[in-house]
Amino acid sequence: MPFDDLTEYLKLSAVLNYQLIAKEVNWNGLLSVMLGKNKLPENEREILIQVLKYLYDLYGEKRRRLGSLMVLHPLRVTTLLSRASDTPTLIEYITTLLHDIFEDILPAEMKPVDCMQDDQEFMSFLNKIPKGEQWFLMERLDWLTKRQTENYYQYIGRMLDKSASTPEVVQAKLADRLDNTLDLRIDLEDPLHGVDFFENIFQVLFNHSYKGYIPNLPHSSITALNGAERLYQLFKNTVLMSLIRQKRSLENDAVAKEIFDNLAKASMKEAQRITLHIFAYHETDVGKLRDLLKVTMDYLYQGGVDSVTVPTSASRLDGLFLSHFYDPVKENLKKKLAEFYKDKNLMVQAALAFIVIFLSFQNDPQYFVHGISQDGVQPATEAERKMTRPSH
Repeated sequence: MPFDDLTEYLKLSAVLNYQLIAKEVNWNGLLSVMLGKNKLPENEREILIQVLKYLYDLYGEKRRRLGSLMVLHPLRVTTLLSRASDTPTLIEYITTLLHDIFEDILPAEMKPVDCMQDDQEFMSFLNKIPKGEQWFLMERLDWLTKRQTENYYQYIGRMLDKSASTPEVVQAKLADRLDNTLDLRIDLEDPLHGVDFFENIFQVLFNHSYKGYIPNLPHSSITALNGAERLYQLFKNTVLMSLIRQKRSLENDAVAKEIFDNLAKASMKEAQRITLHIFAYHETDVGKLRDLLKVTMDYLYQGGVDSVTVPTSASRLDGLFLSHFYDPVKENLKKKLAEFYKDKNLMVQAALAFIVIFLSFQNDPQYFVHGISQDGVQPATEAERKMTRPSH
């Protein structure tokens, strides 16, 4: 399955969901879908099926923001990892399946009897794993769990530092972000299906007879995630990928590199969907779009988003990250995104900026956004900006 193909992803998600909602779940069948071409000894399959049942009971009817069963997320993440790797180990599978449980399931929210039963079930399959590998599993789950005292930047930095000799943790985190990126919308089909995004951009810029982008589907205003919130998820991908590049976490790891490259492609396509949505339903004046694209093109070609900048009057894209996507206080960030959503022209510019960022990740193996670090987001120094400016 092409990892960046939303249509194939929706099919995969539907197949996994169909297995889960059956009157009697076929656990062997569900596991076979997840493993794909990869094989495991029968005793390891039995342990994984026990883990799947544990997750199914643990998450119950809990749902993700778009409404799908929460348990689908670790199943899809594990499936994506299995598709990327020819030889995942049992511990890698279990790590990926359980990567979110310590954040998603808090003991304080459970009844004491349920908490005790949960502990017993967890220890039941844990004790079937060799003791040395039990330690490795718990260590990896600790690295993948964001602590309440950490912000996202500190969490990613710690995880990458700890996993320097354990690349499988980076693989799991990348697969997690890839699933989160593909799971930003519930559509009947990919809005990009049968659409050439770059042809539409070319038409706006060069063809005076172009009447504008006309989508196949009517506009629906019902969504649990709006375009600004989706752009924020692309910003989180930019943070993760920039820190991975800075810490050289992809070196000698073909699996992590493959997932990284597909995360860049999937993120770029999501930015394209956001752009075309605004072209179709919000800013349909081709003349205004042409002027907007020309201004944005000049800014991006000069390396305007290769580093974090401060807000200025020179360009509306100056200070993009600091003004709209970065705030240590969660409630303040929500307010920023709500205001950002009202400004459709700036959203177009931001979406185009992310397309350039993710293309740069694909084009240049040394690329990252300067000014992003595990300490947070701050304006890049003049020396860093000089490093990112194009020389032609």
